[in-house]
Amino acid sequence: MDIPDFGIPPQLARRMSMAEQHEYLRTKLSRRRTLVTAGAVAGGLLTGCAGSEQGTSGAKPSASTSASSATKVPGSAVAPFGRHLAFGADPRTQMRISWQVPVAVKKPFVRIGTRPDDLSRRIEAEVRDLHTPGVTGVRPPLDQYYVHTALDGLLPGATYYYGVGHDGFDPASAAHRSTIASFRTAPSRPERFVFTAFGDQGVSKAAAANDHILLRQEPAFHLHAGDICYANVKGRGEESDGYDPGFWDLFLKQNEEVARSVPWMVTTGNHDMEAWYSPDGYGGQLARWSLPDNGFDPRRAPGVYAFTYGNVGFVALDANDVSYEIPANFGYTGGKQTAWLDDRLAALRADSTVDFVVVFFHHCAYSTSSHASDGGVRDEWLPLFAKHQVDLVINGHNHVYERTDAIKGGEVGRRVPIGASTDPTRDGTVYVTAGGGGKDLYGFPAGVEESYEGHVRDRDSVDTFEWTKSRASKAQTVEWSRVRYQGFSFLKVEAESGTAPKLKVSALAQSGDRIDHFEVRRGA
Repeated sequence: MDIPDFGIPPQLARRMSMAEQHEYLRTKLSRRRTLVTAGAVAGGLLTGCAGSEQGTSGAKPSASTSASSATKVPGSAVAPFGRHLAFGADPRTQMRISWQVPVAVKKPFVRIGTRPDDLSRRIEAEVRDLHTPGVTGVRPPLDQYYVHTALDGLLPGATYYYGVGHDGFDPASAAHRSTIASFRTAPSRPERFVFTAFGDQGVSKAAAANDHILLRQEPAFHLHAGDICYANVKGRGEESDGYDPGFWDLFLKQNEEVARSVPWMVTTGNHDMEAWYSPDGYGGQLARWSLPDNGFDPRRAPGVYAFTYGNVGFVALDANDVSYEIPANFGYTGGKQTAWLDDRLAALRADSTVDFVVVFFHHCAYSTSSHASDGGVRDEWLPLFAKHQVDLVINGHNHVYERTDAIKGGEVGRRVPIGASTDPTRDGTVYVTAGGGGKDLYGFPAGVEESYEGHVRDRDSVDTFEWTKSRASKAQTVEWSRVRYQGFSFLKVEAESGTAPKLKVSALAQSGDRIDHFEVRRGA
């Protein structure tokens, strides 16, 4: 069937959802005449990269064609976009501000202050340019410009206002004062805070809707469990995957409403292995994100780091390193990541101010949906989670919501029905698949019903499979699948400190309705 392009190249239209086509056209048709914005670039206003170069990628045509660095555009005509925040290693005193510009600019900076009408402090920013070669007959080359500032020495529990700019574009000027945003550093001892989490987001109407519901929860920060943008189509970590770097422009614009004020703490999924950049495919991640640099090698593995917020320690991992299912980066750290994980979990457990430890990464340790459970994750990391009594593990990869009972020694340590409480010191660890962030949804094995709050269909066991060491699937019957929901959703966790600390874990559907909840209490 012929697909009407409505101004979208036919090859691109075939791989875009209706929501993505809508965003493409909305951006293209609504570009401003006086400012060079992301929309203007996507619409082809600048043609500095109109030529194409020979490449090896099998990518589809780009959703956005940027100007080359040779294109001369006045700074006053260039609008920053795609602002996103991330904590440094200490969320009380460190914040990283990142954004994008559609063409090269001079002397980028951040203005910051404790009042929106006083942004007198000006801090220089760093530009990280990213060049993607073109592929003849498929896509033109693309230059993208990501800008970053590291803020250290901030006051704990303080609200700061900031604006981003460059020569010719000053956010403190009357013309651009509407671009000022704000963030809040972590309090030294918060009695309560909320964080949210999901994986597998992409660019879509559903992804944007999840963002809106998420923002209503007023989270202190958000965990993203990988498969961030889906510019890499097939997610095998190979140049034959098909790749459209322009989708990053759309993604950062889509998330700016949330990520400009809520730190967006990401890690790497299989679709984030972009083989066109660096040996392991993480050069693009290094250009786009500024994350805590306390992992075992932040330049080699940017999605591996840790931070502590209040009474909860968080550890981000790169499961591409241990996945049996998708082997492109299997073993690329030479065991260094797992050794670092052991040391980091031990340090968190030795910290008297940390009540709970939460680990998040992409590939599932326990799931019955399409990708199932990854044997590599289980072999490498589950013994460490048990050794250090990790309280909660959050994954993506499967585009569903699924939650286990407490797992101890590879089996159900204690059933955790909806509304129940569990003690990791006695029962084991609960694993949550929160892959309903916005990408096309998956299902569950044939004959396995959904079971969630208001629609409970308890079963003693369900059939699924896991990825074994031979990298082939093995059928199994499991008893740990407690909650299953097939719609778009995300995780909301309320952490409380004090004499009876707890994690109040909920899952919310895109409607805002709750589909699951339980509590984690240690020594209860």
